[in-house]
Amino acid sequence: MVLSLNEKVDPDRIGILGICGWGGMAINTAALDTRVKATVASTMYDMTRVNANGYFDSADSEEARYEAKKVQCAQRLEDLRNGEYKLGGGVVDPLPSDAPFFVADYHDYYKTDRGYHARSLNSNGGWNVIGCESFVNQPILKYSNEIRSAVLLIHGEKAHSCYFSKDAYAAMIRDSKYTDNKELMIIPDAVHTDLYDGGGKDAIPFDKLAEFYTEYLK
Repeated sequence: MVLSLNEKVDPDRIGILGICGWGGMAINTAALDTRVKATVASTMYDMTRVNANGYFDSADSEEARYEAKKVQCAQRLEDLRNGEYKLGGGVVDPLPSDAPFFVADYHDYYKTDRGYHARSLNSNGGWNVIGCESFVNQPILKYSNEIRSAVLLIHGEKAHSCYFSKDAYAAMIRDSKYTDNKELMIIPDAVHTDLYDGGGKDAIPFDKLAEFYTEYLK
């Protein structure tokens, strides 16, 4: 954390916040770096779990993982031959009538004025096909129950991804001696992307965030 060397920064009062996939990374950072005193993971994705098991653990099998890895390994060679990475495609547009709920949720954000940006991967060509390959073998939340610092997980009640935070919180406090400063906050009626921008319904609990950081970074 180079920022902690800045003369305007108190290295003993470091707080971090991660949204979506970065929420899982934030929890992993808190498990690794004892300098972090307060962590917020908002509308969190466990990128290792979803890449290894598929959405809702629907592809949690050795065979499914093998086939997925085989495709990505072949793509890696193809990328080297071509001298560029193949993109996986961003959020589908136009939205099919039978699109899953989470796809419709992302379309409502990334393909509209809410969240569209010309440089956004999700709004346009998507991530590299091989970009998440290494996550398959990385359970980044493995030692989350050893985190001694404060952690707040925030998720929308109706988010397709809510199971990530619920399960992460359960694992974090299971067989742990450090539970008093851990909290799971569920936002009523909110979906996944509502915690990106509020969703027009003030879904982001700014007062709670301020209270959390004030308490644990004092």
